[in-house]
Amino acid sequence: MVKKLNRIQVQEKLKNSGLVIFTPREFYDIFDIPPKTGSVFISRNLKSGLFLKLRNNYYMLKDSHSPLYSIANKLYQPSYVSLESALSYYGIIPEVVYAVTSVTTKPTREFTTPKSVFSYQRIKQNVFAGYSPVTIEGSVVLLAEPEKALADYLYFVDLKKASLNDRLNLKNIRKEKLLEFIGIFQRESLLKKVKEIYAQQRQPRKIY
Repeated sequence: MVKKLNRIQVQEKLKNSGLVIFTPREFYDIFDIPPKTGSVFISRNLKSGLFLKLRNNYYMLKDSHSPLYSIANKLYQPSYVSLESALSYYGIIPEVVYAVTSVTTKPTREFTTPKSVFSYQRIKQNVFAGYSPVTIEGSVVLLAEPEKALADYLYFVDLKKASLNDRLNLKNIRKEKLLEFIGIFQRESLLKKVKEIYAQQRQPRKIY
């Protein structure tokens, strides 16, 4: 006998299991149903408004309030939030960032979803470090430490894949920690850029 899924029970079980964002395989497994049954239910409830499609094979409960950083972690794995999003979160740059930016060891990708734009920049496995779980709005998020977020960002500036923000606030950045992270990239040009930035920060501001 084929198991019938109740919409309300599905919603409650996904929330209680922490699977407000899920793949079809996770959905089939948690409800112990054949792929065909699960696929039909997902398809029908995309139309009914219970689910929201984020990208191919990634869905979420439409009425859930998952933080964007949490969605970013799940949408493309392995990844952690870094670059401009993390810099903005820590107040290192003053701007509010439009897209949610992360780094990954997988190919560079960008996903435009009903929730936001999620951008992922590729870095090598040996520099995929300097992040930790942080609780944001009740969800655990993998987020770069301030110094690693800045190191990741300056790495892409050094590669000329990003423009340097001229309003960096380094007040709460631990320079020794930053230099440790810069060192694992093994780029002399990157180390030179960091020294130039600190030299500029020490210069008096011009008053117009």
